[in-house]
Amino acid sequence: MKHTLSVLVEDESGVLTRISGLFARRGFNIDSLAVGPAERVGVSRITMVITGDNRIIEQITKHLYKLVNVLKVQDITNIPCVERELMLIKVRTIEKNRSEILEIANIFRARIVDLSELFVILEITGDPGKIAAIENLLQKYGICEIARTGKISLIRESKINTEILRLNTANSLLNNFLIRDGGT
Repeated sequence: MKHTLSVLVEDESGVLTRISGLFARRGFNIDSLAVGPAERVGVSRITMVITGDNRIIEQITKHLYKLVNVLKVQDITNIPCVERELMLIKVRTIEKNRSEILEIANIFRARIVDLSELFVILEITGDPGKIAAIENLLQKYGICEIARTGKISLIRESKINTEILRLNTANSLLNNFLIRDGGT
């Protein structure tokens, strides 16, 4: 299972090297990594996605706390959060499929950041599911290059889990469809 860890660290040189060294020595892989300044001066937030069971995540957390510059480690996997990623994607275009690609971009609210006769570069921001969905749709046109940020995430103070809301809305729409069409 993939876990998302939010780690607050002192903003000093070498902190990220020590953290990545810890993971390398223990044989753990980091699937996604994003680092940037946090809300306090001199503190950075590292958001990382790691594959492992609860025991492995607990072990990683204990090892992170042993590092001098680590202030707080939180597994936010099952906590309602706002999650975002940014992706730049270069897609091959030809005259006959350009309008289809631009329509997909429009549906996903992607920005066209470069357009040439043979290629389009799109900028997409959204939750990881949205990023995966547009990437999947654009595969058939010929993806030439992709650059993605790691996932960034903040805990929702409202405690509302939008994944559950989305699931409930989808189930409600499906039920209405089945009732309207006689369940067939």
